[in-house]
Amino acid sequence: MICKIRKWLLSDAEDLTVAISNKKVQDNLRDGIPYPYTVQDGINFISAMLSADENDTFAFAITVDEKAIGSIGVYRQENIHRQTAELGYYIAEEYWGKGIMTEAIKQICQHVFQKSDIIRIYAEPFAYNIASCRALEKAGFQYEGTLRNNAVKNGKVIDMKMYSILNTEL
Repeated sequence: MICKIRKWLLSDAEDLTVAISNKKVQDNLRDGIPYPYTVQDGINFISAMLSADENDTFAFAITVDEKAIGSIGVYRQENIHRQTAELGYYIAEEYWGKGIMTEAIKQICQHVFQKSDIIRIYAEPFAYNIASCRALEKAGFQYEGTLRNNAVKNGKVIDMKMYSILNTEL
């Protein structure tokens, strides 16, 4: 299955709503995302991504056959970390385990490293999210360590893992 990343369209809001209104998807994301997720939430998110500074926020829809099935973004950090960026992503559950996320990660990293002065992209998946860790590894990210008791999700204190890729490694 071939995926592409592309700029968001306001018309993606309904597909985005379907993808993220799944509790299994939300259990692997940071808090603050509405549940259930509405089309208006999708429009608000897409509008924010389209109006964000393109040198600081690299936000794309993950698509299969032009249908938005998920979201991927790289977000520049600040101060001494201004050439470092954090990666975040998700796809609809029906597309899990098909290699789509690995391909989307490769595409966005190549884009960011070619179009910006970012030298390091990192991701911090929950330690229990083995599939996310594996997608990062298959995309060329290196495991840097476990961030012990680093988050509270669904009322539980959990570990996170730290992965990164450098612009010289792609």
